[in-house]
Amino acid sequence: MGFIRSVLFNLTFGVLTLVMAIAGLPLFLGPRPWMDFYGRLWAKACLWLLKHIVGLDYEIRGDVPSGASLIAAKHQSAWETLALAALLPDSTFVLKRILLWTPPFGPYMAKVGMIPIDRGGGSKAVRKMLAAARAMMAADRPILIFPEGTRRAPGAPPAYHPGVAALYRDLKTPVTPVAVNSGLYWQRNAFTKQQGTVILEFLDTIPPGMDRKSFMRQLENSIETATVRLIKEGEQNGRVIGQ
Repeated sequence: MGFIRSVLFNLTFGVLTLVMAIAGLPLFLGPRPWMDFYGRLWAKACLWLLKHIVGLDYEIRGDVPSGASLIAAKHQSAWETLALAALLPDSTFVLKRILLWTPPFGPYMAKVGMIPIDRGGGSKAVRKMLAAARAMMAADRPILIFPEGTRRAPGAPPAYHPGVAALYRDLKTPVTPVAVNSGLYWQRNAFTKQQGTVILEFLDTIPPGMDRKSFMRQLENSIETATVRLIKEGEQNGRVIGQ
């Protein structure tokens, strides 16, 4: 049944995305907030489809940040990109530059004002990312970054990159860590999605002003400790890694 539900979800997801991509073309002529609202509407619709077709619901814990803020989230599946887009109004994500050229999402993400990073661009790419992030903070927008850069399977060793530390130091702002156990239900590159309840938790903020090593150590410890706890909670509810 999980496979059949996943087939139905993928079909409806594809139709929804295509229809909304075409219907949203006039929004390119309007202001950015219109496109942000439309993007969040699409993300919420996708979460609704997951709940009612796959049986995959979710629970949000902790205080959801608003306004100018820096959020560093664990990345286990595509699920949290949908959830965080839906939860964080007027937010911007730090993402690979190539995604802005990927149809049909790329042009929409560019219109919303995502922060692209060229992973092979070295220090020049980091400076561009920081300049864009400062502009977003000045516009009172939440900034979301996945500090590991890509999806990691539940239980995989953490691999945090220094980009989040550069943002933390340059923006001089608190950071809200986010833990999730979505990989138990929607694994990386897996076609089948499993029913259950994903837990996403906003954790205690890390204050500004820490040195780089201390900040990275606290960020990783905060996210990984909470993620292990959420995975164990999911396993107690019947989910098993790899199944």
